[in-house]
Amino acid sequence: MKHKNNIWLTIFFAWTVSVIATLGSLFFSDIMEFPPCTMCWYQRICMYPLTLIFLVSLVKNDKNVLFYAAPLTIIGWFWAFYHSLLIYDVIKEELTPCKLGVPCSVTYINWFGFIDIPTLSLIAFTLIGASLVIIYKKGFKI
Repeated sequence: MKHKNNIWLTIFFAWTVSVIATLGSLFFSDIMEFPPCTMCWYQRICMYPLTLIFLVSLVKNDKNVLFYAAPLTIIGWFWAFYHSLLIYDVIKEELTPCKLGVPCSVTYINWFGFIDIPTLSLIAFTLIGASLVIIYKKGFKI
């Protein structure tokens, strides 16, 4: 029973991270009125469904959570990583999908000199990815 409880807590942690990331992105765009760029939208497309996937897994004890959550987490992580490289000038602006509207290199926040919105997204996807690895190692298989 303890093993199953640890998996539930890990899924709950992943769900909590996804909810905070989702609400945070909505706060930045709707309350602070920071318009999201194209890459931000791609990350949102990956993050928002995770809140429902983890919630359903918690309620139904769905053992297929990895099957549904892993692809979104991996794709979202790569978008967030790519976006972070752009913000830190490792990748040039010309190599982004942001051709119209808000530039992908815009920095709305800068906490402690290095934490911006793409970094927050990268941290969230990393925590969720680590949770999925823990869930996998504890017995929930794809």
